[in-house]
Amino acid sequence: MEQKWIKPPVETRYQEELKALRENDSGLRPENWKLSPKAVRTFILGSQKEIHYSGGVCRICRKYFGNDALVERSIVTLAGNRGLMLVGEPGTAKTMLSELLSAAISGVSTNTIQGTAGTTEDMIKYSWNYALLLANGPDRRALVPAPLYTGMEKGIITRFEEITRTPAEIQDSLISVLSDKLLNIPELGDEGFLFAAPGFNVIGTANTRDKGVNEMSSALKRRFNFETVQPIREAAMEKQIILNEVESLARENHVEMEPDEDAAELLASTYHELREGVSSLGHRIDRPAAVMSTAEAVSVYYQTMISGYYYGDGTMDVDCLVQNLTGAVSKENKDDLEKVRAYFSTVIRDKSSREGGIWSRYYEARKWLK
Repeated sequence: MEQKWIKPPVETRYQEELKALRENDSGLRPENWKLSPKAVRTFILGSQKEIHYSGGVCRICRKYFGNDALVERSIVTLAGNRGLMLVGEPGTAKTMLSELLSAAISGVSTNTIQGTAGTTEDMIKYSWNYALLLANGPDRRALVPAPLYTGMEKGIITRFEEITRTPAEIQDSLISVLSDKLLNIPELGDEGFLFAAPGFNVIGTANTRDKGVNEMSSALKRRFNFETVQPIREAAMEKQIILNEVESLARENHVEMEPDEDAAELLASTYHELREGVSSLGHRIDRPAAVMSTAEAVSVYYQTMISGYYYGDGTMDVDCLVQNLTGAVSKENKDDLEKVRAYFSTVIRDKSSREGGIWSRYYEARKWLK
């Protein structure tokens, strides 16, 4: 019986594409990489050409919508054995990009440290099986590898999510590993040195909104190349991301309902204009303090879609959309609702009079902004 997962890892979700790329990859590749840098770029940014391989024919879809040059620089950073740090606003696909890079380069994206205020050094490096430790003393059999140890031993990428959420002293435990590519295990004496296998590297992510929570030390920053992931600057691209992500979520969860392109355009326009502080009609807008990210827009859209699928008639309900938008905007600061109400009273009102249709229904649904 085929195993089912709520969210398959990237290497499972795109296994056909990865196999096709491996079979057709003739490019130069760093030691222990599954794909060449050129093929890694193709996997992330897609290709219009169909690829023939042993399983048939495959087309590589675009998975990351954003700055292509940033993707190329990230791949080059990892090929040069430098750590990569992806920083930016929440919801700008930093985690997704790190997953894609890891799956393409190492064949696995799940060797991950999730940074929190409670993260300890043994969650990063290694811990001990205390039953074996008491029985036999410290030896390799009693050692329990954590993601950093696993990455160094196998020569694969270790992903460190939300690194600035972890205490400063925990962050700094990476410094010697990134500098010397060596992990010292004092309990094992002369045998306690783990040298990183080729292919090992670290991809970190950090939200700029967490800046100052546990600021990275200058010493640690010098061990990484930093890339800033910017929000999507085009509403049309944001709409396409919403549709792509929602289609994928619906397929994975067996929701047999086609996404509504008009509703996606409406939501993409709303998030884009509130984030940028100016509308397509030239209105100046007070920007909410809430994170108006594309990921948040996907969540609002999919929640509305699920409501229509299970409770409605299989269509997107605009009233429900505005209700979900209200919850997303007000979760951090209820004062933001006043800014959204002002946006509806000016921008959406004018679009309603110009466009009619779904924009008129959207304007009428402003009653839920309370």
